[in-house]
Parts: sequence; structure tokens; C-alpha cells
Amino acid sequence: MKKIRSILLLTLLAITVSAGAVFAEEINLLMEGVPDTFIIQNLLPEFQRETGIKVNFEVVNYAQMHAKLLPQLMGRKGAYDAIVVDNYWAGEFPAGGWLEPLDDLAKSTPSIELDKYVPSMLDMVGYYNKTLYMIPFYNYTMLLFYREDMMNDPDLKKEYQNKYGRKLKVPNNLQDYVNLCTFMTRKDGKYAGTYGASMMGLKPDPICMEWSNYLFSMGGDYYDRTTWKSTINKPEAVRSASLYVKNMTVSAPPGAPGYGFDEAIQLFNQGKAFSIVTFWMFYVDMQDPEKSKVAGHVGLSRMPGGANLNGGWGWAIPKSSPNKEAAWKFISWVESFPIAKKRALAGGAPTRRDVFNDPEVAAKYPWYPQVADILKTAKPVPEFAYSTQMIEVVGRELSLMIQGKDIVKGLDTAAKELDKLAKKARLQ
Repeated sequence: MKKIRSILLLTLLAITVSAGAVFAEEINLLMEGVPDTFIIQNLLPEFQRETGIKVNFEVVNYAQMHAKLLPQLMGRKGAYDAIVVDNYWAGEFPAGGWLEPLDDLAKSTPSIELDKYVPSMLDMVGYYNKTLYMIPFYNYTMLLFYREDMMNDPDLKKEYQNKYGRKLKVPNNLQDYVNLCTFMTRKDGKYAGTYGASMMGLKPDPICMEWSNYLFSMGGDYYDRTTWKSTINKPEAVRSASLYVKNMTVSAPPGAPGYGFDEAIQLFNQGKAFSIVTFWMFYVDMQDPEKSKVAGHVGLSRMPGGANLNGGWGWAIPKSSPNKEAAWKFISWVESFPIAKKRALAGGAPTRRDVFNDPEVAAKYPWYPQVADILKTAKPVPEFAYSTQMIEVVGRELSLMIQGKDIVKGLDTAAKELDKLAKKARLQ
């Protein structure tokens, strides 16, 4: 009996020691509630078994993240061991002196293969003033998605040919795209009640992201990125804003000025819109019959004009991190090729070229190599210490334009405020 008790005691002790080894350390991260976050959550037990480090994700929506992060970054000891940084903040956080440089760590860690990342991603959420502060996490470049069933409909083809004197196809310029959205806004017939475009006009962030595709496709920009003089009121910008406002007021649903990306994608997936300009990572859901009424009938393309908004997030370690060593172990694990590939196979948005082009990944998601090609020319918004304030200004003015404010006056107002921000950042 004593022997049995001894065995049970030793077994219990072994289990206790083992459990203690599994969770010898804990790290905390603040994450946005997007598909890639939940994909990684499902993989965390693997990391915890390998390292004995427990990872806690605090998942919030995007609107809360910046406000929650700032006091933690500014303090001597924060609540988060590692963070994810949106490209809107990729200038602000390093400029504030809040992030640890990662150059030496990256060079000494075999799983961090910087040469394998999509260059545009590494430029956007990697380096700041030639110092590596972030490791790319996921990409949310925006693409044009459209209904192939409507594009291939014989009656619509004939009607379009008669009206415009050319074949119905994916446009190669912004003006033709807006005209196509007007045409596809159907009041009667087979597609009655279908809008030409599902759009997201919620300010400040969604409307700026969506409009940036129009701006860049017209050859415009927020600033001259050499002199940092605002160019947001130049003719290209005025033209792009005019076309954006037209699409929003003529071809989008009445509620679109208040839509975020959730509402816009939901409307498209319900089959109530011909097209949408949105984040490419949602294509998986668009093609899922359980989530989308248009599954199997959705095509994707570069933005007409050829310049898509590049967007993405990067992993970073705050200077206020309580456990920098464990945080780096997690980052180097989650960005290793095997784990990055697992994330992609689960529908995640890669940032590594070798994952985009991996045969197994491409077999499951044939459009991934196409997205990788589009990423070569995708363009981010300007990144500097006051990018967040820049977005607030532009989002406010775009929203006012949709409500009827004169477009030239609105962009002139934005240009003056953007110049003030650049001067405040000592860029001019």
C-alpha cells in the first residue's frame, strides 16, 4: 500500500513539475480581432509545448488599439511583452523611441529570414530610418473584387456593348470602373436591387483606406515624399476624390457612408453588390459557400489604374516590455517558415514570398501568387510621426465631401493641415 502511495505521489509530482515547465513564463500581447490573430491562437499550444512559455492574447477591435497601446508604450514598464504595429503607426512608434531595435536579434536568429519577405512589406512595417524595428506579421493590401457571374451574363454584355461601344471587361482605369459601377447598379431585371459597389465610408480610417486606392490609381499621393509638401489638393487628388464621391453617392447603398469593412463585406457576400474594394485576406470567405452567396463567382484584380493601397502589421517589442527575451522567442517562432506556412494554409495572409509561392499553399489558394505579384507595386500611406493625425484630417474632409462639401475646398483644407503635421514632425 505504501508503495502504491509512493508511486501515486511521484506521478502527481511529475505532473505538477511538467505543468510548471509548460507554463514557466507568460507573455501578453494586444491583438486586433482579425482572421490571422485567431489562426495563431489555434497554433499557440504548439509554441507553449516547445518553449514552456504561455502566450496570452488580448483581442480588441482596431478602434481601441491605439488608445490602449500609447500609455503602455510611454510607461517604464508596460502590460504587453510584444505588440503588433499597424503601418499607420510604423512611423509614430519608432519616432517616439518606444520600440526596441531588432537588427542584432534578427541577424542571430536563423528562423528570421529577412530576405524571404515581400520587399514592400519589409519597407512598410520593418524599417524606420534604416533601423529594423518590426518583423512583418500580415498583409492587408486592398484589391478589387467583382462578380464574375454578372461580368459573364450575356444580356449585360449586350447592354454594355450597346451603351459604351466596347466589350464588358475589368476596367484598366478609374473612370471606367466608376462608370461600370453605375452600369451594374440595377433597378430591375435579373439583378434588381444590386448596387454597383459596396463601399466603406466610416471615418477616419476605413474611408481613407478605401479612397487611397482611388488616389494612388490616379497618380496622386498625400505628400511629395521627398520634400514632404502636401500634394493632396493637386489635380490628380481632386479627380480621384470626385470619382470616389460619385461612386459613394450614385452606386453604393445608402448606408455606405457609415460602413466599416465588416458591413461592406457582409453586403457583398449577400450578393447585393457587383464589386468591392477591400482587404484581400477576406477572399477566402467570399469563396466559402457557407459564408457567401456569391461563392465561386468572385474574381479579383489590381485596382483599375494599377496602384493598390498596401497595408499591413508588424511584430515589435516595446522598450517597456516586461519580458523581451520571451517575446522574441515567440516572434521568431511565429515567423519561422513552418509556422508561417501553417498560418497561410489556414487562410492567413502571408508576408513571406516563399510562403506565397509554396506549392502546397498555391494549390489550396491559387490566387496567392497573384496577390504576391500585386504586392510588388502596392503603395502604403506616408509613414511618419503623425500618420494617425493625417488619417483623421483626411477622413474628416472626405466624409464632409460625401455630405456635399466642395471637393476642392475640402482638399485645400486637408493640405494645409497636412503641411502643419509635416512641419511639426520636422520633415519640411
